[in-house]
Amino acid sequence: TEEAPKRLKGVDVVEHLGERVPESLAFTDQDGKAVKLSDYLHGNVPVILTFNYSSCPMLCSLQLNAFVEGLKKLDFDANKQFRIVTVLLDPQETDESARRFRSRYLAQYNRPGAEPGWTFLHGSNENIHALANAVGFTYNYNEARNEYVHPAALTLLAPDGKVARYLYGLEYPDNTLRLGLVEASEGRVGSSLDRLVLYCFHYDSTEGRYAPIAARIMQLGGAVALLIFSVFLTVLIRRDRKRTLVESTAQ
Repeated sequence: TEEAPKRLKGVDVVEHLGERVPESLAFTDQDGKAVKLSDYLHGNVPVILTFNYSSCPMLCSLQLNAFVEGLKKLDFDANKQFRIVTVLLDPQETDESARRFRSRYLAQYNRPGAEPGWTFLHGSNENIHALANAVGFTYNYNEARNEYVHPAALTLLAPDGKVARYLYGLEYPDNTLRLGLVEASEGRVGSSLDRLVLYCFHYDSTEGRYAPIAARIMQLGGAVALLIFSVFLTVLIRRDRKRTLVESTAQ
């Protein structure tokens, strides 16, 4: 196999499913407010965590544009069924750069009432790396090009800050986002049908989508068939009893 270019070495996502993020890490939001990661957790809704930066020449725009397109097709709303936290990789980011970056994607999302549900954070290099390392997101800085080399991935956190799912690539179909949020919320978000569909599907990271689980679909089909048969049998028994009662009364 060919050796990866030097600037791509160490750029990867090593999944830390089930592990909790360090809630005490301090950052500053786009309005200049000092915050901690814990401020965005424990709200009974999942959190979508992204790592980007405002001067990124291409990848961040491609990723966030695709992300917003998927969100726009979703009937869940930011600030209602989920929250988004974008952590800026560049420690030189300011309130102003974070605010401009946020405004661009909120304008694209164009969902009334969503503004409080998407926060852009900047902070120290130490804290950015600490959070990235906690979720297995590794990246490098290319000094020659003055840019960060990083993966395109979303990390879905459960309401308690536990890593629940990773979504990769530059396409985020609404059905994938939906099932990911239902899974990350541990059933608190979405309908009974969503939870039923999730029971029959699992996330295939090689395909970047939720794929059916044949065994569970067969189990569910068997359960449905048994239920239908039980209802049919109950109806027959009740009819037979009613007929018997009518005949005995007539005699």
